[in-house]
Amino acid sequence: MSAVFPYPTTTEDFRVALSEIQERIQAAASPGQSVRLLPVSKTVPADRLRHAIEAGCTMLGENKAQEALAKSEKLADTGVSWSIIGHLQSNKAKYIARFADEFQALDSLKLAEILHSRLDSEDRVLRVFIQVNTSGEPQKAGIDPAGVDKLLERMPEFPRLRVVGLMTMAQNSTDQAVVRGAFERLRLLRDVLSPNVPDGVSLRELSMGMSGDFELAIQEGSTCVRIGRALFGHRD
Repeated sequence: MSAVFPYPTTTEDFRVALSEIQERIQAAASPGQSVRLLPVSKTVPADRLRHAIEAGCTMLGENKAQEALAKSEKLADTGVSWSIIGHLQSNKAKYIARFADEFQALDSLKLAEILHSRLDSEDRVLRVFIQVNTSGEPQKAGIDPAGVDKLLERMPEFPRLRVVGLMTMAQNSTDQAVVRGAFERLRLLRDVLSPNVPDGVSLRELSMGMSGDFELAIQEGSTCVRIGRALFGHRD
């Protein structure tokens, strides 16, 4: 049975929803563990997002580059920043180079080359997570875990892409052991690779966990959880 989430429409509604999610994050975290909440605002119209921003959201996550660009223009007066978390087609790189502050779905050398070129034209830099397919599902985006080290070796060639960590998505499963396994594999991969990353590359961040599984992700070491439905409610 699907979880039932609130549907906040006012600034106060969003304050309550954010507070409840933060309480759950803190309860799942270990002492001293810092976990960032990234609200995922895909399909949510700009007028509702204004309330979320007024309630305290300073960065919003979007799956589609063009939708995010349109919202960034409508909400430019708010000062909110933007994270692109969905798979990016190379011909859409020009959009996120203009406005995004973070990109959580880098999964190929080709995309790194295109993004860097676009960022160079815009004279901008971008925080980047390498997306890793730790579930092994063929329909999911992300680089195979065995190829992450080779991609990291090449990243110093792209100084406008500042690698800060790894990102993954778990299986959509009711089996907690299966879900937890995808998160554990990313943490263990980070631990193996971290001692040998090139200068200028960091793996300190682990972006993993969404509305249905973020507490498991935090228990496995997540530093960023991507929360959509649990904050914004059902999607229009």
